[in-house]
Amino acid sequence: MDSKTRTSGGDSVAQNSQYNITVRNCNLFYSEFHALKDVSIDIQEREVTAFIGPSGCGKSTFIKIFNRMNDLVEGCKITGEIKIGEQDIFAKSTDVTLLRKDVGMVFQKPNPFPMSIYDNIAFAPRTFGIKKKHVLDETIERSLKQAGLWEEVKDRLRKNAMGLSGGQQQRLCIARSLAAEPKILLMDEPTSALDPISTGKIEELVAELKSHYTIVIVTHNMQQATRISDKTAFFLLGEIVEFGTTEQIFARPQDKRTENYITGRFG
Repeated sequence: MDSKTRTSGGDSVAQNSQYNITVRNCNLFYSEFHALKDVSIDIQEREVTAFIGPSGCGKSTFIKIFNRMNDLVEGCKITGEIKIGEQDIFAKSTDVTLLRKDVGMVFQKPNPFPMSIYDNIAFAPRTFGIKKKHVLDETIERSLKQAGLWEEVKDRLRKNAMGLSGGQQQRLCIARSLAAEPKILLMDEPTSALDPISTGKIEELVAELKSHYTIVIVTHNMQQATRISDKTAFFLLGEIVEFGTTEQIFARPQDKRTENYITGRFG
């Protein structure tokens, strides 16, 4: 299928050959509260794009649009155009289950299921009909290796995942997302609850994964944004104030509000 061909009813976003995210004039309301205001951005495939800004400025709200997590919030209304490749993610033809397969999510706090390490990773493949043990075994090993966790857990795959350390649990959650074979990986402050060593491992992992995935990361840690992202968007009061290469945003910000934030004058 040509990348410019819109998928028809029920087709997965994964049939497109491009995994750019295109947003035009996105507005989001929680009942009467206007949380996101005319947001437009182009997120390139196989890059790390960081969202920075003070608490409550709309970063996490925005990232959850891409796999329609906000559908679950009562009173939430979204307008504008959001596309992955050429697929309008709010089109009636879009299968939300398949969208969430293609767009994985890693949350702020590790949230492993209270089951074995093996069953955590096998959850998504089983949901999508994979039952053969050798296929599941291969998926578990591949996903754990991608997440840099295989050597640490390969001898205890049948042990409860809740027994892992916080950093290991977060890498397990990344492996669980990768097992669904997504094209886009959303990460909402994935290291904020972790120690520096675990944070470093996650950052190294992100750098390795970007050659295969489009990665969008929300972070309060501006040093982290400079270390791992290719592009950075600065959010303030529900708007994108400035978006550009990470080097430009931090070294030569064009907007005084961006400069004030990254130099610690507020936030």
